[in-house]
Amino acid sequence: MQTLPPDTPVMTENKKSGYQSEAVLENKLIQKLVEMGYKPANLPDERALIQNLRTQLEAHNKTSFSDTEFAQIQNTLAKGSSVFEKSKALRTKQEYVRDDGTTAYYHFLDTDHWCRNRFQVVQQVTMEGKYKNRYDVTLLINGLPLVQIELKRRGLELKEAFNQTGRYQKHSYGAGMGLFQYIQIFVISNGVNTKYYANNRKQSFKQTFFWSDKENQPKKELLDDFTPAFLEPCHLAKMVCKYIVLNQTDKILMVLRPYQYYAVEAIVDKVKNSNKNGYIWHTTGSGKTLTSFKASQIIRDMPEVDKVVFVVDRRDLDYQTIREFDAFSPGCVEANERTRDLVDKFGDDTKLIVTTLQKLNNAVTRRYKNRMEARASQSVVFIFDECHRSQFGDTHKTICEFFPKHQMFGFTGTPIFAENAAKNRLGKRTTKDLFGEALHKYVITDAIRDENVLRFSVEYIGRYRKKSSATLLDIEVEDIDRKELMDSPKRLEKIVDYIIANHPRKTYGSNAVARLQPCDSSASKAPALPQTKNQKPNFTGMFCVSNVETLIKYYEFFQEKKNQGLHKLTIGTIFSYQPNEADQDADGYFDNEEVTPHSREKLDEFIGHYNSRFNTKYSTKDPETFQNYYKDLSKRVKNREIDILLVVNMFLTGFDSKPLNTLYVDKNLKHHGLIQAYSRTNRILNEKKSQGNIVVFRNLKEATDKAITLFSNKDAVEEILMEPFENYLDYFEEAYRKLLSIAPTVDAVDRLPSEKEELDFIQAFRKLMRLKNTMRTFAEFEWEQLAMDEQTFEDYKSKYLDLYDKARQPKEKVSVLDDVDFELELIHRDQINVAYILRLLAELKNEPQGESEEKKKAILDLIGGEATLRSKRELIEKFIEENLPQIRDTDTIPDEFDVFWEKETQEALTRMIDGEGLSRPKTVQKIKEYLHTPKTIQQHEALDMLQKQPSILLRKKIGQQIINAFNTFFETFIHNTP
Repeated sequence: MQTLPPDTPVMTENKKSGYQSEAVLENKLIQKLVEMGYKPANLPDERALIQNLRTQLEAHNKTSFSDTEFAQIQNTLAKGSSVFEKSKALRTKQEYVRDDGTTAYYHFLDTDHWCRNRFQVVQQVTMEGKYKNRYDVTLLINGLPLVQIELKRRGLELKEAFNQTGRYQKHSYGAGMGLFQYIQIFVISNGVNTKYYANNRKQSFKQTFFWSDKENQPKKELLDDFTPAFLEPCHLAKMVCKYIVLNQTDKILMVLRPYQYYAVEAIVDKVKNSNKNGYIWHTTGSGKTLTSFKASQIIRDMPEVDKVVFVVDRRDLDYQTIREFDAFSPGCVEANERTRDLVDKFGDDTKLIVTTLQKLNNAVTRRYKNRMEARASQSVVFIFDECHRSQFGDTHKTICEFFPKHQMFGFTGTPIFAENAAKNRLGKRTTKDLFGEALHKYVITDAIRDENVLRFSVEYIGRYRKKSSATLLDIEVEDIDRKELMDSPKRLEKIVDYIIANHPRKTYGSNAVARLQPCDSSASKAPALPQTKNQKPNFTGMFCVSNVETLIKYYEFFQEKKNQGLHKLTIGTIFSYQPNEADQDADGYFDNEEVTPHSREKLDEFIGHYNSRFNTKYSTKDPETFQNYYKDLSKRVKNREIDILLVVNMFLTGFDSKPLNTLYVDKNLKHHGLIQAYSRTNRILNEKKSQGNIVVFRNLKEATDKAITLFSNKDAVEEILMEPFENYLDYFEEAYRKLLSIAPTVDAVDRLPSEKEELDFIQAFRKLMRLKNTMRTFAEFEWEQLAMDEQTFEDYKSKYLDLYDKARQPKEKVSVLDDVDFELELIHRDQINVAYILRLLAELKNEPQGESEEKKKAILDLIGGEATLRSKRELIEKFIEENLPQIRDTDTIPDEFDVFWEKETQEALTRMIDGEGLSRPKTVQKIKEYLHTPKTIQQHEALDMLQKQPSILLRKKIGQQIINAFNTFFETFIHNTP
């Protein structure tokens, strides 16, 4: 084992302090690093650093430099005034002129063989810029300070160390030759908690990360957890060389989080060592684009791979992905505006291609198929973005068959499981069916626990009452036209008024309500808006609605109220329109001279408002201009120039805007669609953005609970169990007999006596059709084995299609709009807290035995992932195991839990009083004071509660011990309890 040199500064523990000092923590860290292979060095200032740098670079490059040659290297090191420029130089092969006039080269860093670099550790280096600063622990790689560790003693807030690195960046890192601007990674620790982050002054404390193992278990403790795992020389060098990303657009450094690192490593391992596929389940909002880019970049540089094709399934995502990839590495991908461009890329030396699923399918199935066949033998790695929705048709099979030497990897935040799989003509299929095993999982509870995404606050708004009655209207009653109720202009206008009134509060915006009352109808024009400074809001919102028709109504309400001076919000919108949509005026009557605009005309009208607002010239007149509108709209949403983006489906998945913090929902959502939409709001930004606000104007509570439970469960069932093919043959024959009992021949369908028999036929044939689609997925399927031949099936199918549209026509329903009052009030708000967990426990009680175990695990995972509940997990689990089985009536669960909680609270209080030697009356009084006015207990207050006062030497230690015991008690039994 190496020891510190005799002249290394040694800091000893203050024996009187009663706690581990920062100096002791620092020395223990140094000793640990030396044991791991770092060479200790005493380099107190820049002069010593430069001398050491020369020695290390000579050894690393296996050469020696004369004074004039090293002067050139020093000039290179001093170039560039920013961390970003120096980071590029760090990774670039450098040229210098030898004394004999020849040209030679050297490297600052070996990025290909990262373990071959040279590692040193120094402490207390002093630099003087605007002010003199002394740094705690610096890790040198080839003599350059690439990792800086700042420590605080136990008990101090970690943010102090973060703020300290920010101060050093301003005051001294750029001093002298600016060597400390080469820092790539910061590590901050108070011994108990340790985080790391890239050298990027633009980020907030929220954008610092804990390290973890592959199973997402955090490695927070500095000496025994974090240091062996993260600071091990080879691993640290790998993070610097491979997993730092230089964002070219923002000119900043980014470093991968642990789950991103493990995902990339898993994919790269599969490409190197097998021909198997796989998928990555990383919750939406956790940085999937950065992960997929880094995986694509590393695989691209592997000689055994001919092409890396990153596949998305819509053109808007195609643009966004290219933009984000180009931010990391300009020119690494090129847009393929046409299928022909994509085919050309397969034939040239482009190694990384971004394209849409549609263009890729066209390339291998249509007019370019012959050209593409010459490329079919290439070794191609496909990486699918949002693979939960892009790969469930025939295209997957087509691509696999066309490229025999392929590997496929999918990324998704919301996989398709047995529970949320939808049927199509190929039957139900899960993400696992298409991509194989999950290579790494990082679910929503992991991300919330690690503070890598925000939690959601879900508010449910809206009631429907009969006028002059306190009775809630049951809008599920068959006689009521529910669609008419939901689409009522009265309801939509009330929702618009609600959003106008509450949006500034939700987004901390300056675009407040101008005045929320009707304008004077006698006024010739709307009053002018008050003149205020044009200031961007802190955050922005999105509003998703059920269909284009409703979106148009909403937009017009917003516009009308803006013209009336009721708000100053900037509303943007975009939607897909049908080129040949049904003409609403073609109703058989000839007395209506009004012309209803096509939805495309409306979109152009709304784009016209956008053009006026931003002095642009977009329209839908050609695909390129419309695509440019999408790009510009996307940019302005991210730049906080749009207050609310009004959409139907676009932007609800794949769109990443950190300032977006609020989603309004007037649309039925479930499963992965719900989580994807809600997750537009959960990106980490800063201290003020504490949660994603979801405001729901529909009854989505059950769907929300189910979706959160499903996507918190790492063991969700991934396989849909199919019965043997012979069973489906029997089911098909039975269904065919049922069909014949209704319509013995094809012609008999036309003679069915009433709508009831027609509906019976539709249902019978639909069951037959679904069975046939399921059977087609089996290799054994042949029409000859079925009781019905293919031609007869197709003949019946024609009759089915004729009747289907007829049967879908809605029956005349009773309008109740004249009798309904629309009330927009807060019905319910869900925070993921103890009360929320109790409601889930009530559902758990009613589950069948097999399903209850899965749900119980999901609930416990949810508790572990929610920061405010972690201290309560053990007790809630105890309640589930010991008390829940004895409860018969689920309605009594909250009361039973209150009794349980009170008992546990009193027992914990007694343990604390006895364990710390406290006076019960004084302790109970202090807790009452805290309940009335929560504040931190001070040292003298803690000591005053003791039955017997300690010696002066022990007062500080025991006082802190009592404070810690009280904080634990408050966190467990008082904070965030029902």
